[in-house]
Amino acid sequence: MVRIINLGLPKTGTTTLGVALQRAGLSVADFKLRRGSCPDKAIAGSYVARQLYDGYFGSGDPLEHLGALDALSEISVLNPKLCLWPQTDFGLIEAIRSRYPELRFVASWRDPDETAHSILRWSDLGTRRLPEGNIPGLPAGYGETRLQRAQWVAQHYAFLRRIFAGDPRFLEYDTADPEAPNKLSDFLGLELPWWGKANENRSLKAPGSA
Repeated sequence: MVRIINLGLPKTGTTTLGVALQRAGLSVADFKLRRGSCPDKAIAGSYVARQLYDGYFGSGDPLEHLGALDALSEISVLNPKLCLWPQTDFGLIEAIRSRYPELRFVASWRDPDETAHSILRWSDLGTRRLPEGNIPGLPAGYGETRLQRAQWVAQHYAFLRRIFAGDPRFLEYDTADPEAPNKLSDFLGLELPWWGKANENRSLKAPGSA
């Protein structure tokens, strides 16, 4: 049964969170349901976002097909054939909140300007996929500049803060905060034996204006 969902955006430490939860003994899906590790072979090879929406628009339960997992560390997908961002969808989030009162939501956060720069340096995410996609809060034709990406990032977290205001089931944490693993551990009631940097962008390209 899914009990932890990260609503953070890509390049905010989502992979680090996934690895930390895996090393704590949880079954975790990070963006894609990998064929070698997905406990439910019926959905292996699919995307987390696809399964969330299939459940949401099928039975009304976004987690209907994901019950074999403990945690979802990144839930969006953006490629030439699929553009799905469940972490921006109020209706889908509310459907989960109402059905699973014990589930905990977290939001991995990173400085929006740093996130915008990291997005640019990660494959073609900032140069093609984001500007050509039609993403909630970032319509097609926007996202080419660092300022546009940073604004989109900042407003996503403003959205989360608004809808989860006062909800003890939600934790936003700064990935650069040395206390982040302790805060997560206390919030989740789970010992995290590892915390580091996974899927780190090692590009040496200096920050630019994009």
